[in-house]
Amino acid sequence: MSDPTLVAAQRAAETRDLGRRISLLRGVRRHTLIAWLFIAPALIFYAVFVLWPLALSFWYSLFRWDGVGPMTWKGIDNYVRVLTDPRLSGTIVNAFQLIVYFSFLPVGLALVVASLIRRIATGRLGTWSRTVLFLPQVIPLVAAGIVWKWVLAQSGVVNQLLTAVGLGSITTAWLGDFNTALPAVGLIGAWVLLGLCMILLLTGMTKIDQALYESARIDGASAVQEFFSITLPNLRNEIAVCLTITIIAALRTFDIVYVSTGGGPGFATMVPGLQIYILAFNGRAVGQASALAISLVVLVLLFVLPLQRLSRGSDE
Repeated sequence: MSDPTLVAAQRAAETRDLGRRISLLRGVRRHTLIAWLFIAPALIFYAVFVLWPLALSFWYSLFRWDGVGPMTWKGIDNYVRVLTDPRLSGTIVNAFQLIVYFSFLPVGLALVVASLIRRIATGRLGTWSRTVLFLPQVIPLVAAGIVWKWVLAQSGVVNQLLTAVGLGSITTAWLGDFNTALPAVGLIGAWVLLGLCMILLLTGMTKIDQALYESARIDGASAVQEFFSITLPNLRNEIAVCLTITIIAALRTFDIVYVSTGGGPGFATMVPGLQIYILAFNGRAVGQASALAISLVVLVLLFVLPLQRLSRGSDE
């Protein structure tokens, strides 16, 4: 027979353990509830102003609708037209081309500029350099588009400088020529985004252990070798952030194109954002505009999600 005292002690211990578990479970539930209460306002705001409009856009994309009258079911016909209509698919091609100017060009230049500022431009010179390069980021894009439209005009500053140095034969209306309009718009975007990328990368460089550079110098490494062996590998997260921001900016660009070229000449600079606006408000083709908008969202996700995954992979 078991000792009654030992049995009672075991039961008391089990009761205490059960009480602790219940208390712990209640505490976890209470903390979870408090966390959800803090998150709820942001979730409600996000659902009302992001998820609900996105769901409505997808619903509208399945119909032919002028925004006022009755809707006619179209199914996936609007999406098929996005892929088969040269005017609609051409806007996506233009957006892909702008990625080179809005993303790869400013990120590459920002790496070089940030490295130079870190190594050479210190003190007031470094402060002034960062300020001047970051200024385009705080200028309204509409104002930037207007100014660059003047600068790149047939009688603008660029052509005047080219004429002054004897290169008048290559002058043209940069934003009005079919061959140069899209690259010109891309360079405006690169000018705007360079400062942001530079600040992000420069901030990342300050977190790199300086002992790594000192060890490399002791081993006789050059500045270029330091950049590719130390700086670049330690900036993977910052580069991923820069690429994410700039690729999204390239795919959804609207204001710069609207102000500087209006999508012209012809459809040379027409981008999805501007085409969506024209279809919805000028052509009253809300269903087709919604299909193009949803296609643009899918494109953004196809570019951004792999970048985020690569960024997380570099931390593991």
